[in-house]
Amino acid sequence: MRGIKIIFWTLWRIWFYILMAIPILIMFPFLVASILTESGYPYFFKMARIWAKFILFGMGFRYKIDKEQDMEYCKSYMIVANHTSMTDIMLMLATTRNPFVFVGKIELAKIPLFGFFYKRTCILVDRSSSKSRMQVFDRAQKRINQGLSICIFPEGGVPDDESVLLDTFKDGAFRLALEHKIPIAPITFGDNKRRFSYTFFSGSPGLMRVKMHSHVETHNESLDRRTIRDEVREIIYNQLLEYESARNDN
Repeated sequence: MRGIKIIFWTLWRIWFYILMAIPILIMFPFLVASILTESGYPYFFKMARIWAKFILFGMGFRYKIDKEQDMEYCKSYMIVANHTSMTDIMLMLATTRNPFVFVGKIELAKIPLFGFFYKRTCILVDRSSSKSRMQVFDRAQKRINQGLSICIFPEGGVPDDESVLLDTFKDGAFRLALEHKIPIAPITFGDNKRRFSYTFFSGSPGLMRVKMHSHVETHNESLDRRTIRDEVREIIYNQLLEYESARNDN
């Protein structure tokens, strides 16, 4: 039985990368055209959402969204979520209609084909470089001025220990939100680690639950980034505990 599972997991993981490539190859001319100018980004974003949904559907994932508060279209937000899986990128695109730009690690730009568009449309950060981290703020300001939202996974990466429910949050996303006075939109992904973690021989098709929480406003001058960081982390952490409790009851 274990051998059959290993064969399934191997073929399933290979299938994931094939699914990543198929829509990019089909839409390649349109994707390239959409990134030639900054005004074309909303069109690129629409195609990125198609790409994301194609992968999720092809992998056998279905998602269910529970919204406490929706995002207003053409309004900028700081979107933050827990980070446990490569599918976090796809699920974020599939569930969020407001055009946003990812702030992500520079290493992903090395992925063939995907990396070509990633480094031209996302705000890349080299976490080993303080200069790179500071440049994120200038690039984010430019995108916010264009009416776009920013998406950051504030854990700064996926914890090596998969038993960690939610890692500590870094300050960057909350500093940006406070400086630019944009609301924070917390999102909790309840099942991505179980469905498709970074452990190669693991995962399965099935449901991915998404909770879009009420927004956290940043207009109060007395707020500091650590207070708001801890508040947002508590929101996501409590929701993860609720998901864990519901899973155990079933």
